[in-house]
Amino acid sequence: MRVGISLLTLVPGISGGSETYARELVRALGRVGRHEYRVLLPSIAPDVDGLPAEVVAEYRASTTMGGRVAAMSRATLRPGAIRSRLTGLDAVHFPLSVMIPRIERPPAVASVLDLQHEELPEFFSRSERVYRKVVYGWTVRTSSLVITISKHAAQVLNERLDVPAEKLRPIHLGIDHERFVPGDEQREPFLLYPALGWPHKNHARLFDAFALLRRAHPELELVLTGYTGPTPEGVRALGRVPADELARLYRTAAALVFPSLYEGFGQPPLEAMACGCPVAASNVTSLPEVCGDAARLFNPRSAEAIAVAVDDVLAHPDEWRRRGFDRAAAFTWEATARAHDDVYAELLAG
Repeated sequence: MRVGISLLTLVPGISGGSETYARELVRALGRVGRHEYRVLLPSIAPDVDGLPAEVVAEYRASTTMGGRVAAMSRATLRPGAIRSRLTGLDAVHFPLSVMIPRIERPPAVASVLDLQHEELPEFFSRSERVYRKVVYGWTVRTSSLVITISKHAAQVLNERLDVPAEKLRPIHLGIDHERFVPGDEQREPFLLYPALGWPHKNHARLFDAFALLRRAHPELELVLTGYTGPTPEGVRALGRVPADELARLYRTAAALVFPSLYEGFGQPPLEAMACGCPVAASNVTSLPEVCGDAARLFNPRSAEAIAVAVDDVLAHPDEWRRRGFDRAAAFTWEATARAHDDVYAELLAG
């Protein structure tokens, strides 16, 4: 079976967790996949490894929002050249939530990673909501099957976009168990939150909770990665850090605090668990499903609830560390890749 994997809308450094998903899926399929694959890449991201790939020059990729919209519009209105790249394939997968260009043959599956614009519309402009409604709408209608990265995401697709349950295939993501491992480093008195500065990441409420925590733990710091905005006293914003440095932070932090208001999946809690870092996380969207009983869950809209949960984790680190190791071990990219292969086979059979 010949499967095409279209990563044409990938924008390095912008797509966050969806970029990790796309790259790690391709690598894992290169290790354990049982089909023949062809990866289609944009000119701005020619470095995906693990499978045979080709850069599609006909897709005029861009790193700017305006350029990205223009590229997708051109591919939608004049899809012929890109569609010709699909000749000879038995199925096509669009992992990045949008089917660009639209196709009816060969059969296609799209991964819709989240529907944040449906559940938290206040974080999107009117034009962004309209765009997402149109593009996500045709994606799920045209796709023969739809992959989601959590059962929560599948439920929202069913309820908000009327995607039939029998068309949905929830598949959990994995984590890199070679990089995210425990070490010999000493734990230090700081909390870690790895997240870009998007509104749903809830930094402002975390800062309020941290101020409460500092009353009982004056030595405590809060370290942020990804975030580059203003910070209060006791908070260090490191910006983007390499993956190996993030792993070191997981291995030395007293705890991970993850107050996000929305996650399609949420890998950082699992990565922290795999490194032996106790976790306190939000009790919303996919996070209870992903974390199970291995994280101390809290209401992310309450600074007091966040502070109480973190204090509990700091008081009982060994118990949360033990639970975390067991939980993280169940999430591997190889399992993710094999489940995708099953969906590709189902496309051909169906």
